[in-house]
Amino acid sequence: MTITASTKMRIKRGDQVVVRTGRDKGKTGEVLRVDREHNRVLVQGVNMMKRHQRPTQTSPGGINEFEAMIHVSNVALIDPDTSKPTRVGYKTLDDGRKVRFAKRSGEIIDQ
Repeated sequence: MTITASTKMRIKRGDQVVVRTGRDKGKTGEVLRVDREHNRVLVQGVNMMKRHQRPTQTSPGGINEFEAMIHVSNVALIDPDTSKPTRVGYKTLDDGRKVRFAKRSGEIIDQ
């Protein structure tokens, strides 16, 4: 089974997003990593998981807490103008640059 990205990823590393569904609904955070192959993003402080780690020679054991990936359809970009969730569109500026913009306010996201 081959996995292909079906849609264009409109969210990039460093974007501020809000979780729309699931147990972390309403939480906001910064995108730390984007996995284009599986359409998933890693958001800081969201979808926290615990892993029990056995002690080794180099590190003590214990319960480690870390973020897990979340599907990109479950997050929305935060509008830089209104600080509310928004969809992302693309447009070409007069100087020929293709930039992302927030559909809610029309504010340009990429500088």
